[in-house]
Amino acid sequence: MDLRDQLQNLFPDHKASEDPKPEKSTVWLQDDPLICKYEKRKGKPITIIEGYNGATSDFKQLAKELKQLLSVGGSFKNEQIIIQGDYRDRIMDFLKAKGFKVKRVGG
Repeated sequence: MDLRDQLQNLFPDHKASEDPKPEKSTVWLQDDPLICKYEKRKGKPITIIEGYNGATSDFKQLAKELKQLLSVGGSFKNEQIIIQGDYRDRIMDFLKAKGFKVKRVGG
């Protein structure tokens, strides 16, 4: 007995719709590669992503997704995403999976 059958038993009057709602997809338009670089500020490592030429709200959403993926803090300032810690490899893999071109700078 799968989940649909269980729900049908609980709610016999409900008619299930067969077409699921399409997920919201984001299209990333990027001419130049994003730059992913490593710095130390006040002795602590940070990763900076810059070079996005789209809407600021899209870049802020990307910053939020990165912070949630890595479970770290960070911010969005001056058209840059600043992530606490050195996570260049994981960030680059994530951005490539999203369809971005990424260039590693420094170290």
